[in-house]
Amino acid sequence: MSQQFDVIVIGSGFGGSVVTCRLAESGARVLVLERGRRWTKDQYPRQAKDAWIYEHTQPQKHNGWLDLRFFKGMAVAQGAGVGGGSLCYSSVVLEANPTRFEQGWPPEITYSELLPYYDRVRKMMGVHPIPPGQHTQRAKLMQQAAQKVGYGDRFQSMPLAISFDPDWNYQLEDPLNEKHSRQFVNAQGQKQGTCIHLGNCDLGCDVHAKNTLDLNYIPAGENKGAEVRSLHLVRYIQPDEGGYRVIFDRIEDGQLIRGEERGKIIVIAAGSLGSTELLLNSRDKYGTLPKISRQLGKNWSANANVLTPDFYSKDVEVKQSMGPTITAGMDFTDGSFEGESFIIEDDGFPNMLLNAISSKLNSGKFSLFALALRNHLQRGLDEKNPLSNVMVWLGAGVDAADGQLSLGRNWLKPWETDLKLDWNIQRSKAAIDAILNLQKQLSQANGGKLYIPFYWSVLRSLLTVHPLGGCKMGTTEEDGVVDHKGEAFGYKNLYVADGAILPQAVGRNPSMTIAALAERVAHLMMSN
Repeated sequence: MSQQFDVIVIGSGFGGSVVTCRLAESGARVLVLERGRRWTKDQYPRQAKDAWIYEHTQPQKHNGWLDLRFFKGMAVAQGAGVGGGSLCYSSVVLEANPTRFEQGWPPEITYSELLPYYDRVRKMMGVHPIPPGQHTQRAKLMQQAAQKVGYGDRFQSMPLAISFDPDWNYQLEDPLNEKHSRQFVNAQGQKQGTCIHLGNCDLGCDVHAKNTLDLNYIPAGENKGAEVRSLHLVRYIQPDEGGYRVIFDRIEDGQLIRGEERGKIIVIAAGSLGSTELLLNSRDKYGTLPKISRQLGKNWSANANVLTPDFYSKDVEVKQSMGPTITAGMDFTDGSFEGESFIIEDDGFPNMLLNAISSKLNSGKFSLFALALRNHLQRGLDEKNPLSNVMVWLGAGVDAADGQLSLGRNWLKPWETDLKLDWNIQRSKAAIDAILNLQKQLSQANGGKLYIPFYWSVLRSLLTVHPLGGCKMGTTEEDGVVDHKGEAFGYKNLYVADGAILPQAVGRNPSMTIAALAERVAHLMMSN
């Protein structure tokens, strides 16, 4: 039987987890419906057969770590699980450049207005720069390159949502051994450890040093009575007797089982793609929310993401898989480089081969060959990794934010609809070119060779990890889907509180701005 909740939150990422926490703290009865799993350390994907991929067309069969969506000219990578994008992001928690709010936003949204909410996020997520003496080799390589090309003053440590031990250093005996991770219980009662530079930030931290949302905001909400249900995929929303009915499929034993719950207030926080698709389905497919603004799906942005590999000779140390995934960056969001606003960061990736072998051995599946191979690839300061001399530059910038999401027919199943993206590179090309031009300079400064991926050089396609927009904030339904409070035009007590409400790209890592906006949405909801 469906029961009445005060609030139903759909999604548990940087928007949903924040709203859940704050509304539960206020005494509201909150239910969270999350499409992905609730991950534990022993379930993190490591081996080839593990649950890597979340397949949106067959979630009952494939509900893994990462959701990859492919559109014409764009691929989008998203986290799937309790904690949303925090599970697979690189822990960078940055405020937006204050100038980003000077135009294109509702007048109520200013940098000064968001400051107290930024502070709340910073405190809740335990944000700090990497301690002195713990900078990665990648960061040092970036700093050297920055100085050589005349931008040494732009180099900076990134603020990270990671728990560090200031006494840890690379000079310790076997420094990457888990014995050096200092154990503690955080303010929400969750067991964590301090960072020992294992390099698995994007795949699940082995020692819980990464302050993901399932270790702070979500348990804080649960401590106040919030209920979190994983593997619940919401299909549409329907007004019902002064509130709303949420219809979902529950994933159980490889099957989709239809269910529903009722709530007085609904907060949609399923991510840029998920929130937009849910409202499109509700308006256009099921016809249950016909008054949703015609602006729905517009102003989608890839935040000008550019991931570019940079190859070095063996005499240049990169140590690609060692340390937090990102620790340093160069900020040009003031538009001082070729007139474009962007940031460049050192981006690591895990030692997948070593992770897979170690996981196999730790599971008890012992073999002399695997043991010998792991010993050869033993993680440490001399870690052997076939890609250890590859640097990856991550660029994020202010693109045109002129993408359009809509529903269209599925080519393989024409009787079904699927999410489509119409995105044209032309108005965003200058931002991408500026990022690549600086990446080339940084690469050449240290004797590297930048490889422009063929999907950009030939196909003019991109991969983004920062999808934004689709349900943008506005002043009326003529220029937005929701107002400055996140409430949908035409529907009282129906809110969106995630990256979908950003009306334009921010140019920096957007997680902190998304969370700060969600803090504000929750605060204004409680004030009503």
